[in-house]
Amino acid sequence: MILINCPYCGEREQSEFSNGGEAHVARPKNPEALSDKDWGQYVFYRSNPKGIFYERWVHTHGCRKWFNAVRDTSTDTFLKIYRLDDNRPDISEFKSTLKSPSGEPSVGSGNFAVKK
Repeated sequence: MILINCPYCGEREQSEFSNGGEAHVARPKNPEALSDKDWGQYVFYRSNPKGIFYERWVHTHGCRKWFNAVRDTSTDTFLKIYRLDDNRPDISEFKSTLKSPSGEPSVGSGNFAVKK
């Protein structure tokens, strides 16, 4: 069981939360000027790194408030949780918590990786 420390309610089980995807995605400055392809990029395409990543979460079965987190996606370790109005921490201050090399690529599952 993973515990998440809601910045409003305190520590709760992960089952009370929902992941909202990548945090700090900038909205387009001139949305009326975007092509369909550009809109598709903005709406559907997100980073999916293996390692340390900014995410947005909501306490769905609790206070229902949104917050941001820095999480190591390779180990499901929450490194920092902060409110939406707090300053974004610099990603370089966090170290990966992966204990041993997994042999997988840094992005994606590796299902389509070319073996040399």
